[in-house]
Amino acid sequence: MKVTRIYTGADGKSHFEDVEYDLYDSGPIGRLSETVPATGVIFRETEPSYDYDWHPVPQRQFIIMLEGELEVEVGDGEKRHFSGGDVMLFEDTTGQGHRSRTTNNKLRKTIFVTLD
Repeated sequence: MKVTRIYTGADGKSHFEDVEYDLYDSGPIGRLSETVPATGVIFRETEPSYDYDWHPVPQRQFIIMLEGELEVEVGDGEKRHFSGGDVMLFEDTTGQGHRSRTTNNKLRKTIFVTLD
């Protein structure tokens, strides 16, 4: 399963990295990854006008897009777009952080799974 990782590099800026979580045959229930220990779940809605300037995340967390669209810009200038079904792993807890904004002028629904 593909996850987009956002992390702080040695330069103090955030960067993207594509990570694959291996899935294993679990018989009739499908394919599963190894367990990723988590500490909490947060449900979130953001308004269509959401546009958040540079910021690091408060803790390592997966963000799972349910509805809406999001653009994330990292410190090296690269931008990526995410929508329903996409999974991101934010680990840029230090440094400049990233910018994020809604791109389709609609309410966005996400789930945060905290890891710290």
